[in-house]
Amino acid sequence: MSAKYDPANVFAKILRGEIPSHKVYEDSDCIVIMDVMPQANGHSLIVPKKPSRNLLDADPETLARSIRVIQRVARASMKAFNADGIVVRQFNEEASGQTVFHLHFHVIPIINGVPLKQHAATMEEAEILAGNAEKLAAALESEG
Repeated sequence: MSAKYDPANVFAKILRGEIPSHKVYEDSDCIVIMDVMPQANGHSLIVPKKPSRNLLDADPETLARSIRVIQRVARASMKAFNADGIVVRQFNEEASGQTVFHLHFHVIPIINGVPLKQHAATMEEAEILAGNAEKLAAALESEG
């Protein structure tokens, strides 16, 4: 892999507080934000704070710490959005569909019979994202 991490990517800017996001959760390793172009209602992103382009160049400890948060968010998403299932996605390099080159994981609530929207296609209204962030944060808090 020849490409290097670019600290000007949108998630690096969110982590530095340079651009806003609908933040749901934060700990010393990760933030959880709502995807602004969700594939389903409640689609969130887990973004590790330690810089890497994707899974291919990430530190194994970053991955281990991230999966703990991913599991908590998946459980909370099931509850908050009355989901029938959860999809966890992670894209690596442009050919796979990666559009932001900072490691991140998608947690997407699935409702039977409701098709997913196209990845990175349509911006959601800010009010809906804010409401979904509140629902997910409350579910996370009740999970402990």
